[in-house]
Amino acid sequence: MNLAPKKPKEEAYEDIPGTYVFDAKRSRAGYWLNMFCMSMMTDAGRKAFKANESEYLDRFPMTPEQKKAILDRNWDKMLELGGNIYYTSKLAATDGLTFQNIAAIMTGSTQEDYAKMMLAGGRPPKGNRSKSDWKNKKHG
Repeated sequence: MNLAPKKPKEEAYEDIPGTYVFDAKRSRAGYWLNMFCMSMMTDAGRKAFKANESEYLDRFPMTPEQKKAILDRNWDKMLELGGNIYYTSKLAATDGLTFQNIAAIMTGSTQEDYAKMMLAGGRPPKGNRSKSDWKNKKHG
């Protein structure tokens, strides 16, 4: 009988290029990161955060990596560490950024180029789907 701990199962969607799916695992990992972001919905929360960002973050039991991602405004890293895009957008709004601004930052483009890409139909599916899906199926 093998009593070694099982390796956590990697979900099939973990290899989608440039995407972090907000699943139950990420939800649990990012709970406090998301609660911090929700606190940006109150004037008192925004003022306290802007007065001393590091000190304010200490109110939430996040990992050092999560706090660093917030302080660096590393939007992709926040999502990887369990942030939900709808919650992290509260932080963006606190900084005067729109959803479109952070989407452009996250894709490495300008806001204008991002808007053009979306108006033209968004990213093409080829090369932007799960790599394992493409390996296992024929796609035209």
